Amino acid sequence: MLEDEIKGEKEDKEEISPEDLMKLWEDALKEAKVSEETSVSASEALSEKKEEKRETFSGEPAKLQELTPKKETKVYPELDFILDIPLEISVEIGRTRMIIKDLLKLNQGSIIELEKFAGEPVEVYVNGKLMAKGEVVVVNEKFGVRITEIISAQERVRRLGS
Repeated sequence: MLEDEIKGEKEDKEEISPEDLMKLWEDALKEAKVSEETSVSASEALSEKKEEKRETFSGEPAKLQELTPKKETKVYPELDFILDIPLEISVEIGRTRMIIKDLLKLNQGSIIELEKFAGEPVEVYVNGKLMAKGEVVVVNEKFGVRITEIISAQERVRRLGS
């Protein structure tokens, strides 16, 4: 409505006098104030209805039970069903490439030179996927692996793609 008045006056004359401009602003402010009052009165009515629905409570404090932490023996009880699944764990101490002719020349006591140096960490694979790195140790005359690094979840996901 206000825009129509301004357009109409602009068509009549090129410039609006300062008095007319002030009048237009006053009218616009009055319209805004009226619409604001209507929205405020509507929101007040809604809040009054909400207050009527509220229950009244006595001044007594609520009685709460004392909370005690649960004593769970299992770390992840929701994972119980997968705890008995067997996994193949292998440790790779090194790799090399040979041609068939050299492989056929191997005898008992032959040495296969690996690409890794002595003392380098070994890779621990779970079901064929790299999960950790460690160092070889001897325990009760048996070889073992002491885990020194667990591969991060981001790295494992990245390796799944390759």
